[in-house]
Amino acid sequence: MKLKDELNPVILILFHVIVGLYTVLTFLPSYLLNMLSSSEQIHYGSEEDRARRTKAKSVSGRPEGPYRAVSATKRLLTTVHPGVDTLDKMLEYAAVKFPHRDFLGTREVICEDDEKQSNGKVFKKVILGQYRWLSYEKVHRLARQFGSGLLALGQQPKNNIAVFCETRAEWMIAAQACFMYNFPLVTLYSTLGGPAIAHGLKEAEVTHIITSRELLETRLKAILIEVPRLQHIIVVDDSPSSWPGYPRGISVHNMAAVQKLGAKSENGLYIIPLPSDIAVIMYTSGSTGAPKGVMISHSNILAGITGMAERIPNLCEEDTYIGYLPLAHVLELSAELVCVSHGCRIGYSSPQTLVDQVREIMDRIYKNIMGKVEEMSYFQRTLFTLAYSYKLDQLSKGNNTPLCNRLVFRKVRSLLGGRVRVLLSGGAPLSAATQRFMNVCFCCPVGQGYGLTETCGAGTISELWDYSTGRVGEPLVCCEIKLKDWLEAGYRSTDKPHPRGEILVGGPNVTMGYYKTDPRMQQDFEVDETGQRWFCTGDVGEVHDDGCLKIIDRKKDLVKLQAGEYVSLGKVEAMLKNCPLIDNICAYANSDETYVIGFAVPNQKHFLSLAEQYGVRGSFTELCNNTTMEELVLKVLTEVALGAQLERFEIPRKICLSPDPWTPETGLVTDAFKLKRKELKSHYKDDIERMYGGK
Repeated sequence: MKLKDELNPVILILFHVIVGLYTVLTFLPSYLLNMLSSSEQIHYGSEEDRARRTKAKSVSGRPEGPYRAVSATKRLLTTVHPGVDTLDKMLEYAAVKFPHRDFLGTREVICEDDEKQSNGKVFKKVILGQYRWLSYEKVHRLARQFGSGLLALGQQPKNNIAVFCETRAEWMIAAQACFMYNFPLVTLYSTLGGPAIAHGLKEAEVTHIITSRELLETRLKAILIEVPRLQHIIVVDDSPSSWPGYPRGISVHNMAAVQKLGAKSENGLYIIPLPSDIAVIMYTSGSTGAPKGVMISHSNILAGITGMAERIPNLCEEDTYIGYLPLAHVLELSAELVCVSHGCRIGYSSPQTLVDQVREIMDRIYKNIMGKVEEMSYFQRTLFTLAYSYKLDQLSKGNNTPLCNRLVFRKVRSLLGGRVRVLLSGGAPLSAATQRFMNVCFCCPVGQGYGLTETCGAGTISELWDYSTGRVGEPLVCCEIKLKDWLEAGYRSTDKPHPRGEILVGGPNVTMGYYKTDPRMQQDFEVDETGQRWFCTGDVGEVHDDGCLKIIDRKKDLVKLQAGEYVSLGKVEAMLKNCPLIDNICAYANSDETYVIGFAVPNQKHFLSLAEQYGVRGSFTELCNNTTMEELVLKVLTEVALGAQLERFEIPRKICLSPDPWTPETGLVTDAFKLKRKELKSHYKDDIERMYGGK
């Protein structure tokens, strides 16, 4: 917030007088009452106090670690509930403890309209009604019936079955059925292209696949001939009831019909899963090549969700979780299974119903709201800025601000429904500006986490009262972290002021390895002398004095320029993404060249405003191909980069602007919206040659 210096001193004094009086009148009685009546009340102290508090420590006493959370130095935790050591037992536990509680909710779709945007593109606008809920008891029954029905259709225990479907209640019901009947579940992103889908289905040798009507018609139908083992397709939609026109040997069924078949009687014997059995073969999104299937056991997942659940305070059956990320992503699947373990509700939505245009959702919300703040009247903008600065200062001291929350931030908070208790961010770094903004404006803690598919999404999560930015927290109670020297880039555990190195994650949440891959591809997994598995992440981190981890680099993103300087492309991108002028950016460097270049997707609103400011005319697409606009954008990005203290050699010297957003459908980013560098390099091949003077 840069508006504070522009404020009228009289207004500033008046604001602080009013807030000061309110603070005295409300906080002093509240503080005294809490001191007298409740020994359980916790005051976390100032930001400085919290930063000094040890959250994790090296159990070896050496700077490389391994580091464990202070509550797990003696033993890593593996289960949420005693005796619940497989995923089928977890649903059974929930169904017994919370039988009539709402579990899975689906919003009724009233109608869909085509809405034309200002740039000429057409989007589906969905009008939604109320949620329809299924209880834990009913989901348990439906899952058992579905699993029994799959047995009747010839699906065998310990034989792989695939799910290729959007995030919805039926996905979770199908998954629970597979967990019960010991069918290893092969997960595929719903936005994968034909070759990647065929690769996963063939490699896993599936005979049965669970999908939706839309994906069957638009994605699967064209590649069925490439999957010779496939015999049965189960469609989760209710209609139609018959499916003509499919290759001989393939039968198509509705999910309801399979459940009805399974409800008649038990259709044969099945093998109860063991903790060591494979629960999921999760195909990664393939940011560096063909998707790899990560083998995840029941015990791996249970350990991961045990660590995650411990870091969310007061999690209980009164909570509701918004399910909208791809369930084929380990973060979403783990988050929803955390909810199952505690009897929470899961309401299925979609990114489009949360904000108008979502990719990295929190950064998008931040940019959109800041754009609206700039459009406010002087008085409104002044009040917002004062309240923001005041609350930021109070949070750093460990205090809340109920007056500001009620009068100023209530409207912003209402954008997410007004009842959000906790926000967790993972998958990609959250900028410091966005994290502080969300903490202030949504009146709830915003935590960051770090994990990978190979660690069941578990690694670290920051404690929710920790308002420091740029860090991902301390290790979860299910795992430990150590640092491995990377001498080529100059990272050592003996570095000062903080030990640095490649991050290795170890513990019961580290998965079984990659499915059907060359032994050389398994080299990222290690087993130490105690038998514990470790995964070498390829990410570089530093451990702070309180035991918290900060991600500072990535081995695969490091490029050495012709003059010998090392450039971390991910670091450059993370800094430049804070610029409101762009929605996405990819930094690129050729080792034979002396400078960095970049490709960027401009934010249409800010980009057109910049063009108008300098009198450059044309459509959005024409402006993206205008050299004058390239120079103007580059000037703004350079200012942002210098402000973020990037080195001169790290700052892109030339830029290519793209009018088309990068989505999983374009193949330029993964379903988690991570950049696919190989595909981006190929897509912008001609522009790379131009920017490096090739033509």
